Amino acid sequence: MMTIDAPVKPAVLAEAATTPDPIPGEPVPGVARPGGLALAVAVAASALSSACGGGSGDGTAALEFETDGFLYPNAASHADAARFLQQAQFSSTPSEVADLRKGSYADWLAGQFARAPGPSGWDWLESRGYGAVDLNSYFFSSYPADFMIWSQLMSGTDAMRRRMALALSEFFVVSLTTSEFTWRSHAIAHYWDTLVRNAFGNFRQLLEDVTLHPAMGYFLNTKGNQKENPARGRVPDENYAREVMQLFSIGLYQLNLDGTEKTDGDGKRMESYTQSDVTNLARVFTGYDFDRSDGVKITVPGQTYTIESRDFARKPMALDPTKHSTLEASFLGVTVPAGTPGEAALKIALDTLFNHPNVGPFFARQMIQRLVTSQPSPAYVARVAARFNDNGKGVRGDLRAVWSAILLDDEARGPSSLTDPGFGKLREPMLRLVQWARSFGVTSAAGSWKIFELGNSASQLGQSPLRAPSVFNFFRPGYVPPATALADAQSTAPEFQLVNETTVGGYLNFMQNVIFRGINCPEPTVPQAAYTNYLYDVKATYTAEFALVTDAAALVRHLSLVLCAGQLSAATQTLMVDALNATPVTTASTDAIKLNRVAAAVLMVMASAEYLIQK
Repeated sequence: MMTIDAPVKPAVLAEAATTPDPIPGEPVPGVARPGGLALAVAVAASALSSACGGGSGDGTAALEFETDGFLYPNAASHADAARFLQQAQFSSTPSEVADLRKGSYADWLAGQFARAPGPSGWDWLESRGYGAVDLNSYFFSSYPADFMIWSQLMSGTDAMRRRMALALSEFFVVSLTTSEFTWRSHAIAHYWDTLVRNAFGNFRQLLEDVTLHPAMGYFLNTKGNQKENPARGRVPDENYAREVMQLFSIGLYQLNLDGTEKTDGDGKRMESYTQSDVTNLARVFTGYDFDRSDGVKITVPGQTYTIESRDFARKPMALDPTKHSTLEASFLGVTVPAGTPGEAALKIALDTLFNHPNVGPFFARQMIQRLVTSQPSPAYVARVAARFNDNGKGVRGDLRAVWSAILLDDEARGPSSLTDPGFGKLREPMLRLVQWARSFGVTSAAGSWKIFELGNSASQLGQSPLRAPSVFNFFRPGYVPPATALADAQSTAPEFQLVNETTVGGYLNFMQNVIFRGINCPEPTVPQAAYTNYLYDVKATYTAEFALVTDAAALVRHLSLVLCAGQLSAATQTLMVDALNATPVTTASTDAIKLNRVAAAVLMVMASAEYLIQK
């Protein structure tokens, strides 16, 4: 029987063995299902033992899907369909798999692109009363934004749009952790809404919306940035100017279309910008601040001070021409003439960044990493970058074209990558939790989704959405795990920057309790300021799993498809089935015994290396 309260010992990193065993059920003919990357979290054996030992309307040109150039336009099996869905959204339930298989991959994508965004994060906060100014007000709290983002990720029908918005949040990073201003939860919620709204739009519009957003303005110091004052020795803050080039558009080094770095005659990498470019570009980002032009002041009940209305948190930052630098600004081969008005200067700057040849490959590679594989081939990057540069209708920056190119590419869809030990990616901890929620009918009974940040690496996930520790995200795109086989091959594996013995053990212990009981949330009926009473409000239903509970083999096959696209090897499945059958379960067994088997099976799969590495 599964011992829920027994802690799981931290596992160690090791190389995951590649197995040629085909999966039962629906294997791709003649294709072996490997265990994962050359380096993986080898938690399977210890975890198994411990667990069981007991349409966007944004003006972008419509994308016409041409599938003739792709070798795999349709899902040939349920496993193929599940693999695609786990890259394109958060889950692959049987109903989602069946829906996808009604047509081609392109048909499914077209349907997603035509789907309007679901309820916004801002509206969710308002509906839960977080916009009120009263004795229990949260106008300075970050917790409502945590509840909002978990609700957005774990529920809603526009799953692909939200998956892409989450990927964008790890590129255009803003962190709730360091945002300390009034109405910050509302500002972060609207920033999330901005990513969701633009997820199927154009990169140029997204870049502008991100640049002028109050959450970004606070995070990277554009808010309150003033022009030079030689008498006082003041110069414009360079933070955003540097990061918008380094992280949000062109990167540090000049790139070929395939993402490889250009070199000079001496074989040295060529920098894409200089300190002079940073200093000059910084002048463009002066004069901006929160737009509090509504003039509303609200007296906090029981207090003598007032706060501004939350309206500024969803408006682009306002330009004060008297604080904007009108000096000439030369950067990246372009000059903004002296005296150019602030709005015009900003347009020149963003157009220059958007049209830089680095943007396509720089952005393409990182989005491939987030969705498909940590070490994409140069040819894969080049194909996606080419679609960024031209969607086939002469439009640059069409994100629908980018997502389509990533997801339909032969390297993403073809069976050969399943046997390639260098292909795939480590699933991010927060994605594992969201997948669990969407796969097993998780709901919040009170609709409150009071899930706090889960960044504690020793007892939680070690990662929480919209809470990156810095502008460099949770991990760097070029990270290579040291002293590993990946290091020997100089193969990037960004998510492994989160992995150590503490985080592996923390994840397993956290999920062991969550899978069985759910997530312990503050009692929804207690006033918001009181967090002394808790209950398991966010939990799974496991309806499909209970229907299979008496047949351990069928249950494991089902979980293999739902959680890891049918990629559990026969040997791993046998190990799991034997462990489950050690405690007999029949139709006459109590619901508690049945839940124990289901929870044990889910945990074993989510602890296995073949799950943790997404192929």
